[in-house]
Amino acid sequence: MKYNENHFNSAVQDYKNKIKNAKGKNFFMIFDILNKDAFYSIAPLSRALHDLGNDVSCAGINKKSDALEALKDVWGAFEQLEKGIKSEKTKALGDFINEVDIKAKGKFKEIFAGPDFFLEAGKDAFSGSFDLPFHTEWLNECRMKELIQTAEILWRDVYALKKGEKAGIGFTLIPTHDLIGHPLEDYLDSYSIIWAMTQTAKRIAEPSMSAYTLRESMLEESERVFELRATLLGCELSKDIDEEPFKKYKVLSKSLKLDRIKPIDLSFSISGKGYPGKHLFGEVIGYPSLNGKTRWQTPAQMLYKLDFYPQTKYDDRDPMARVAFTETIPIDIFIDTNLVDWSDIRARNQRIKDIMDRCDTIYVEGKLKEKHVTKLEVGLIKDDGTRRWVRRSDTDVREKLNMEYLERTGIRAGCMGNIPGGEAFTTPEYVKGVFVGDVVVHVDQSYTLDENSLLVVECYGNSYKVIDGPKIIIEKINKRKNDAMKLLLQAEKNKSLPQEIIDLKKKNFERIGEFAINTNPRARLCEYLIVNEKIARMMHIALGSGFEPDRSTEYHMDIVFNAPRQKLDVYGIDKNGNKHWILKNGEFAA
Repeated sequence: MKYNENHFNSAVQDYKNKIKNAKGKNFFMIFDILNKDAFYSIAPLSRALHDLGNDVSCAGINKKSDALEALKDVWGAFEQLEKGIKSEKTKALGDFINEVDIKAKGKFKEIFAGPDFFLEAGKDAFSGSFDLPFHTEWLNECRMKELIQTAEILWRDVYALKKGEKAGIGFTLIPTHDLIGHPLEDYLDSYSIIWAMTQTAKRIAEPSMSAYTLRESMLEESERVFELRATLLGCELSKDIDEEPFKKYKVLSKSLKLDRIKPIDLSFSISGKGYPGKHLFGEVIGYPSLNGKTRWQTPAQMLYKLDFYPQTKYDDRDPMARVAFTETIPIDIFIDTNLVDWSDIRARNQRIKDIMDRCDTIYVEGKLKEKHVTKLEVGLIKDDGTRRWVRRSDTDVREKLNMEYLERTGIRAGCMGNIPGGEAFTTPEYVKGVFVGDVVVHVDQSYTLDENSLLVVECYGNSYKVIDGPKIIIEKINKRKNDAMKLLLQAEKNKSLPQEIIDLKKKNFERIGEFAINTNPRARLCEYLIVNEKIARMMHIALGSGFEPDRSTEYHMDIVFNAPRQKLDVYGIDKNGNKHWILKNGEFAA
């Protein structure tokens, strides 16, 4: 391990000794984004807090934050409300909470309670509810010069970061040993990646940092500070809606000057194992578009307004932010897969796209003599004769507005990217046959597969079934789907989504959503889906939601399979019966 694990564990224990009486509580931490020791100390401190059963939310600010001051004002008003103090502010807050709690049955009120404990980083230590020293003895900065170089390339070539833009940078806290899911070293690597990204962004933009405790299930309630911040932003964007919850929020917003809460321009985040938890306001109320033609479930959906959301074509607002993300991948992989010749990858993606755009059907045929052999027919033509869109993942979020999609459809949608990038992919009209996952599958995190633990999926055109695989992974897939359906049915009950979108998501629930060829020559085998789904010559298929608005549903689970190992032939047949090769024996022919 590149970090000193003994020092890390010692720091965790020291924090636990100092906060041992705080169990099952909520902590809120504030630090300046230039305070390196404070930021790195959050790693062992968050592990200690989680070990004691606490929830944690962190805010990294650049000297001051208007949004944070607005949040504190909301907490102050709620505290006065609970004490029975009557004022314009407490009346407005009480009216808003009571209106939402008609549907939320008292749950909405709970998210307004301030944190049980505050910690604020000073120059040399945390102070507030506890006085805690910084602990960075465990840290061994690795390849920082190259990390800075990589960050500069990403901000320049992927984001085209502009002067003064507000950049939201999300990092991951350290879960308990039982819940971490991936090596501790990878989580600690993510802190160095985040530090490099933040410090390079600060040269021209206005970055802020955030993190919060994740959940084991998407059905669990979110960490309440994160939940409140999201709700206030969503309502601020929707306060001119002519519905009672928003009319009451508008009064509250004016009273507490909540227009200080503003959306970011872009986000970069690293995700660990787990889920944010359900968004209560979105579940019971939802956020209507200003024109009243549709409804969103989360503020993030409104902000990013991605082209594959079914709401996007109905909401006439422009996207407000662009987004890219990665997992807790090791530093070496982060650097190596992003310091690439993007022109070469774009050219490969374009060649594959050109072939698929010429073909009506793609065939995938494996040659290994195993119990299950990959053999697929993938349709690209819709019932109305139009083609499914073949897309390139070149990791390009340089503008908020997706100009390619605008030119194709006339719809104003946003931009999203994976880091690293490198794939040509489509939402297939249908998939028939069998495919064998032997690399990785992503459910609540990435889980590795190999030739001794294959995940086999049989496809029937408009549905699929997992017919073989490791028991624990099949159980996790089924749980993810069951939880997703429960959320969908809850939204239907509360009418927080339009019924036509509910029906659409139900219709697509058992479908294959993505078929992709991987093209990044620097990506290499690891524990993480976001990298393995880019390894050149490998392939991946996703269960669930697709990347066109008519194929949306409540989950998206990618499965990667090794085309070279399985000696896959991949080719398309055009309308004249001509064959166009993409892979032969698992090697590029395009």
